[in-house]
Amino acid sequence: MTSARELFDRGMRDHFAPALRAMGLTGWRHSFSVPDPARWAVLGVRAEPGTHGRSVRYTLNLSVTAKAAWDGRTIRPDANAVSGLESWRAPIGDLLPVGGEVWWEVGPGPRWLVAVEDSIAAVRHYGLPELLRRLTATPDTYLSPAELDGVNTALADAAVARIQRAELVGGCLLLHGAWQRGDRVARRVLEGTARGFLSARDERFARVRVLDTLGRDLWAFGELLAEEGHH
Repeated sequence: MTSARELFDRGMRDHFAPALRAMGLTGWRHSFSVPDPARWAVLGVRAEPGTHGRSVRYTLNLSVTAKAAWDGRTIRPDANAVSGLESWRAPIGDLLPVGGEVWWEVGPGPRWLVAVEDSIAAVRHYGLPELLRRLTATPDTYLSPAELDGVNTALADAAVARIQRAELVGGCLLLHGAWQRGDRVARRVLEGTARGFLSARDERFARVRVLDTLGRDLWAFGELLAEEGHH
């Protein structure tokens, strides 16, 4: 009988990879990318043994990384591994209507290909459109890494992770870093940092949003100055 691993490999080789290439992605096996001159827009397949080793389960991760930040290397980043250089990264489950963690499972049986076809549909309708949207978005860098040194020194003194990127998008200043929603110290310190940015009264933004390294919203700060002006 054909093993789960053999079926999974066949599904990736004969169905998944050709379908993604037909959508315009390049790559093979477990790594694919959308052609772009300035950024790596990557989709990675992460597989592991399934229930009792009788199946193979897999999920998909996506990331966008500037090629300049990737030091001009010709090999694409691995979307399944966090490098810290990504401008955006997310598991496929974050993009699907069901939300949460999403895995597909391939095992022996007449319907083994259903999971592969379902994952292809997830890429076609949710994964690829999001990668394309991210490639067409053009955030402006607010401060360069060197210009963030002073702020990051203050964050380090407070034992809070540094700001990895500061970008302007849609009237908001986006601060990206390795923070967690439940970290009250980080929230308090970053609120003070947001007040500092807002006090510059830069007409390009009226709110500050704090995001983690996966691009997920943690906290939003706005109206701070307006509130203080009433006192």
